[in-house]
Amino acid sequence: MFKKILVALPPTTVEDHVLGEAIAIAKLTHATLMLLHVLSPMDEGYPTPIYPGPDSIYPGLHEEAIRSYATQWERYERQGIENLKALAENVSQAGIAVEFTQNVGDPGHVICELAYTWDADLIIVGRRGHTGMKELFLGSVSNYVLHHAPCSVLTIQGEPVAA
Repeated sequence: MFKKILVALPPTTVEDHVLGEAIAIAKLTHATLMLLHVLSPMDEGYPTPIYPGPDSIYPGLHEEAIRSYATQWERYERQGIENLKALAENVSQAGIAVEFTQNVGDPGHVICELAYTWDADLIIVGRRGHTGMKELFLGSVSNYVLHHAPCSVLTIQGEPVAA
């Protein structure tokens, strides 16, 4: 049976069907959940820097761009942690042991690495349904995890995305 379940969630998750499935399985197996957000440049909310070159005509603009990006990044990180805390509280109120973490990097690699170091028995990950060119350019986190995970993987199909 599953005792440690890693649940990979997008950073802006408020509540979704992936977490619902994880809660249902954890209740049945008395498992601990690890909620994971991976902050990645491919996310919709990821801050995009406006980056003038260092030899710009206006040197002060370079420093201002860096400060602006740092402020956006801190807000992005804080929002992710706040979401994780709220989700963990909901899971805890359901009577399930829960931990959470937020990491930065390539989502597929981070998910598999955490599953290995945390000794997860199961990874639950959503699948957005990208196909064709979108999957080619955006990649597929769920596909990477399926092929590289150190344990069983359950993919939950999300809302189909129009091609």
